[in-house]
Amino acid sequence: MLNIILMGPPGAGKGTQAKKLIAEFNIPHISTGDMFREAIKEGTPLGKLAASYINDGHLVPDDVTIGLVKERLSKSDCAHGYLLDGFPRTIPQAEALESISKEIGREISHVIDIETPKEELVRRICGRRVCKKCGAPYHVINIKPKVDGVCDICGGELIQRPDDNEEALSVRLEAYTKQTQPLLEYYQKKGLLTKFDGSNSSDLTPKLVAFLRG
Repeated sequence: MLNIILMGPPGAGKGTQAKKLIAEFNIPHISTGDMFREAIKEGTPLGKLAASYINDGHLVPDDVTIGLVKERLSKSDCAHGYLLDGFPRTIPQAEALESISKEIGREISHVIDIETPKEELVRRICGRRVCKKCGAPYHVINIKPKVDGVCDICGGELIQRPDDNEEALSVRLEAYTKQTQPLLEYYQKKGLLTKFDGSNSSDLTPKLVAFLRG
């Protein structure tokens, strides 16, 4: 059973790899944001509790988040595996996840860390553009529009988000490293962590698939 945690810095391509892996193995992709939205939409007791914090502009406490994770991982679509993205973020969350996954018989089998050099992350993130009107994504190197600065879909203006620059990325990377290094060490000690080079995203997918097929 493939019960996966996917980790990696901003710009490492986690979203791209997640889409490919869930299609390849037919398992659900679970991000904390999606999980919150789903629980709130369904009106579960924990969903309502999470909504009360979010609506007041507060962070959802760990105990509520962990309860939502348990609720989500207990669903039938996770019976044959799942891919967690964005959780856990702290050692207490990791310890809680270990406890609840054992309790429901769906323990983590792999923790994948996509390592990518900073210069490549800068190239990817600083080159991102988005349509001001419809939100379609582009890139100055990888996904060029037919007409420079103009969206292929709606003709809207392509802009660079305020935080898609090297200075903002450096701040995010510093925060990411500080937050995740203890987690990587935690899973390394448990023998669950495997690191992959994310420099070339097209080469990465077949390597991940081959590894997970074992």
